[in-house]
Amino acid sequence: MATFLEEVNEKISGVPIQRCYHCRKCTAGCPLSFAMEYNPNRIIKMIQMGKRDEVLNSSTIWLCVSCETCITRCPNEVDIARLMDALRQMAIESGVGAGEKNILKFHEAFLSSVKLWGRINEPLMMMQYKLKSGDLFSDMAMGIDMFKKGKLPLLPPRTKDIKTVKKVFEKTKHS
Repeated sequence: MATFLEEVNEKISGVPIQRCYHCRKCTAGCPLSFAMEYNPNRIIKMIQMGKRDEVLNSSTIWLCVSCETCITRCPNEVDIARLMDALRQMAIESGVGAGEKNILKFHEAFLSSVKLWGRINEPLMMMQYKLKSGDLFSDMAMGIDMFKKGKLPLLPPRTKDIKTVKKVFEKTKHS
């Protein structure tokens, strides 16, 4: 039976998490580390130690915004954003609920938008998220202001090669 580290490595082939020597540069640059249950460096250590349940049940994997500040700071090119995405997918496949309220609904709305448009369509993605979460009006004023300022186009340009995007979703088994 594969160890948790081997399982993660297989899921994220190409991300050399064994190279991490815990310099904590990823954590120092992470804009959300203050809100995380475990900092990015600690998640890697927990994977190396085989703490599958603690990692997959952690709110940390759901709070990562994939800004990629971590990989730009990492001297060993450990792609933590990609790692967190793989961990979220592993948590979903394992039946583990998201550690943060409504974050799984946001994740699903995000992926649905990318699958449909080949990129994010913010207004439609947020509408889908709001309907799924039931939180319809909490930030409506901000959304209207953003629309008025031209920050939220109604229809984004479609990706030229939408077939390739769809193939990625098929290969990765995202519905």
